[in-house]
Amino acid sequence: MRTVLVTHATQYTGPGAVSALIAAGCGVFCHDASFVTAAARVAFAAEYPGATCLQAQDPAALIAELDAVVGGSVDAVVSNDVYPITQAPIETIAVGDLRATFEAVLVFPFQLTQMLLPAMKARGAGCFVFVTSARPLRPEPGFAVPTSVRAGTTAFAQALSKEVAEFGIQVNIVAPNYLYSELYYPRARFIDDADGRAAIAGIVPAGRLGTQQEVGELISFLASGRSPFLTGQVLYFTGGWP
Repeated sequence: MRTVLVTHATQYTGPGAVSALIAAGCGVFCHDASFVTAAARVAFAAEYPGATCLQAQDPAALIAELDAVVGGSVDAVVSNDVYPITQAPIETIAVGDLRATFEAVLVFPFQLTQMLLPAMKARGAGCFVFVTSARPLRPEPGFAVPTSVRAGTTAFAQALSKEVAEFGIQVNIVAPNYLYSELYYPRARFIDDADGRAAIAGIVPAGRLGTQQEVGELISFLASGRSPFLTGQVLYFTGGWP
């Protein structure tokens, strides 16, 4: 059975990725900030039968828990990292918000990658799927922080792909925008509300938000290892935008 770690499993592309990976027969190990409580872990496991919830939060503790549960390195990692977005002009952005976004969206996956690489290199196999953002394709006023930091994570993943290809390790990037998620494009505002749906239809050529099922199938394929020559690629999941 192929083992896959998914970070921030309840948010962004997490629900779609977990569902698709379970359906593909993978052993799915899930990290999430909410999993510090037993109730959250039990609820998630009930909603996604077959998923294993990990309690650890920082990269070192997460690796230690994985070693205890799996007994070795995972086959693939879906680095689905998140931080809430606050729209603000550049001159009003608090440096603390920039630093917190940087820590969550770039430093966390960077450290996790560092810790997972030795075992993958030794095995001569492994797979990373980094979920970043398509925002850098068309920077929008007020979103300098997520645009800048997500671009940094994409660049890190591309650099990683060049360093580890010779070890049989595959690295790709999924860069969404206008994807349904309760953190970034919540249902009440952009799906259930007619004005919200119209606003999306006026921006996205596909005329709607992307779905969790759609992005989950893409992530599942990239994490499957079935096409290992595909590496270092940025796949824009945007419905034709921009």
